[in-house]
Amino acid sequence: MSETTSSRNSGQDWTDEQVEHLHDLAAGNTPVGVMSVKLGRSADAVRSKAKSEGISLSPPNRSPYGDMS
Repeated sequence: MSETTSSRNSGQDWTDEQVEHLHDLAAGNTPVGVMSVKLGRSADAVRSKAKSEGISLSPPNRSPYGDMS
């Protein structure tokens, strides 16, 4: 089976550089799917690491339902 871009780091520990990149991507409101490709991790792995690092993946001050007023 060939290795996919999104899982090239699967099973490997996160490096400090990757965690810093995750922080930067989250700060830029990058979608999890894009983060997973850039970091070479599954979307679930990105969400899990973000949670364990206390990184919010939700856009700040934005309702997930749009403007409800």
